[in-house]
Amino acid sequence: MSIRDYDEVFALWSQCDGVGLAEGDSRDDIRAFLRRNPGLSFVAISGKKIVGAVLSSHDGRRGFLYHLAVAEGHRRSGVGRALAQRCLESLNAIGIPKCHIVVFARNRSGHQFWRKIGWEERTELRMMSKRTR
Repeated sequence: MSIRDYDEVFALWSQCDGVGLAEGDSRDDIRAFLRRNPGLSFVAISGKKIVGAVLSSHDGRRGFLYHLAVAEGHRRSGVGRALAQRCLESLNAIGIPKCHIVVFARNRSGHQFWRKIGWEERTELRMMSKRTR
């Protein structure tokens, strides 16, 4: 993924119920994210159209995937699985042994997808957040 993909990727994310967009998803913030995590985020293309996208990063110990989305007409075709696998392979190649995702509790199809491709739900953890500004 490159910043040139932003408009098309943002439109895809906006169409997917399970993707929670926020202020950190502006063009400038995504540009900075991609610069800090070179070669770790990907798009899937069919013809000349982006049909899938995922952001990936790491903190030096663990990887993180964000905003995995696949266009409605391309779901259940392996696009999401391939994007997730590509991220895991890229993280592994730089020595990151484990990866996490955050899935909204209400996103049932997201939960089903991640379980189907082998991810485990960590019920003993709770995410907490606080704004920095």
